[in-house]
Amino acid sequence: MSLLNYPFASRRTAAVARNGMVATSQPLAAQAGLRILQQGGNAIDAAIATAACLTVVEPTSNGIGGDAFALVWTQNKLYGLNGSGPSPQSISIDKVKQLGHEKMPLAGWIPVTVPGVPSSWAMLSERFGRLPLTEVLRPAIEYAENGFPLSPITAKYWARALKIFKTRLNGPEFDEWFKLFTPNGRAPEPGEMWKSPDHANTLREIAETKAESFYRGRLAEKIAAASKAAGGFLDESDLATYQAEWVEPISVNYKGYDVWEIPPNGQGLIALMALNILKEYNFTHRESPEAIHIQLEAMKQAFADGKAYISDPRTMKAKVDDFLSEEYANNARANIQGTAQVPEPGSFPKGGTIYLATGDGEGNMVSFIQSNYMGFGSGIVVPGTGITMQNRGVDFSLDPDHENCLQPGKKSYNTIIPGFITKDGEAIGPFGVMGGFMQPQGHVQVVMNMVDFGLNPQAALDAPRWQWIEGLRVDVEHEFPNYVIQQLAAKGHAITVAYDSGGFGRGQIIVRDPKTGVLTGGTEHRTDGSIASW
Repeated sequence: MSLLNYPFASRRTAAVARNGMVATSQPLAAQAGLRILQQGGNAIDAAIATAACLTVVEPTSNGIGGDAFALVWTQNKLYGLNGSGPSPQSISIDKVKQLGHEKMPLAGWIPVTVPGVPSSWAMLSERFGRLPLTEVLRPAIEYAENGFPLSPITAKYWARALKIFKTRLNGPEFDEWFKLFTPNGRAPEPGEMWKSPDHANTLREIAETKAESFYRGRLAEKIAAASKAAGGFLDESDLATYQAEWVEPISVNYKGYDVWEIPPNGQGLIALMALNILKEYNFTHRESPEAIHIQLEAMKQAFADGKAYISDPRTMKAKVDDFLSEEYANNARANIQGTAQVPEPGSFPKGGTIYLATGDGEGNMVSFIQSNYMGFGSGIVVPGTGITMQNRGVDFSLDPDHENCLQPGKKSYNTIIPGFITKDGEAIGPFGVMGGFMQPQGHVQVVMNMVDFGLNPQAALDAPRWQWIEGLRVDVEHEFPNYVIQQLAAKGHAITVAYDSGGFGRGQIIVRDPKTGVLTGGTEHRTDGSIASW
């Protein structure tokens, strides 16, 4: 890994530091995490502070009413936290169909599942944090209360969301969204100040009660009341019985490096399946059309099975170990042909998610991801709270025979995935690429960029990306060389050149030198990415 080699066009160099580092998609949030580190907090405190701040300064991608997943390296061990929530106990396929829906709707209360974000913050803080949650959430509270100027990419997606919501959101239950996010009847411009005092009060209440109010107190009552008023299924009992869940991370060894993901219901398994298929190939040239063709075909096969079988682990018939076995990988390699093949999954929806990575001088590191899904999520804002609710339940199938069919109290297939790399039992560091179904594809590409092609974290993120969309369609960023595009097309891939990089994910990477403790970070040039360090 050379810190002087930057073959791509972002014009950024990697950040290096020793005492602490925060990498995320918004500069104010990165600084919030750094502030907590400098006040004596550790990497876990910094991750919570950054995540909370992102619900304020980047509401286009996440919120208090969303899901979260985390991989935490501390005391020479990796821990996993699944902060996704189940569907309401009172919902069913029949009830949704009786309301006139042949598939799960994108907006409103029907696709709202129990939010896991506040529980995730509280559980991480309780188990691994050093500072009280009231201190850790203070930067986010201040930005919500006093306001902040919108960063450019956040403003871009705010305006895009408004354009979509003007046609999608019909009914009084959406009035609060327009009141909060279009205070002047329009989306705020880049650099324009925006604030949400209700959001500040909610964060303060979450901090003071360690999230109890959100699930079993005043905030829970407000959420349940708003749901009931709009005919939603979510009620107080759904909130009262929830807490995030500690899970054992899963991994594959990719050419000497152990790559870790959260197990299902997350789609991290798909990234590991693809890497397990690809590990026997010798890739020497990143822009080889043959190499990219093989990567695409491996990715398609992993998605075909992942979309068919990943769901709530309590109901999944398939076993994770079967998908990560050598037998599965060998069979998949044998199926890769010289021309593009059509897998089974259908079209993929776009996602709205934030990802962050933190590290401190003691060796603690966190890979954290948080999402409302599809930008602002369901379009629901709970009155008087600033809480935006996710629409994660949209991925449930209304086909009772589908693995991911809607059932009461069930967790859906979940797109958000944090990643982590270790080698010989020592931490290398956290990585992630957010963005709906781009995420496992982004994970595979940045891992290969670092392991196969020796790129540093910043260059690994800067490299042009491909994305399988559906069928034979593959989108590539416009920086891809024309000869690569032509040769992929000759192999049967239906190539679309994208000039807007918004759909190719937004990543962050921090790697740690086990000998010196020096942290090296890369951040995403496709968004307002920023690294704060000291």
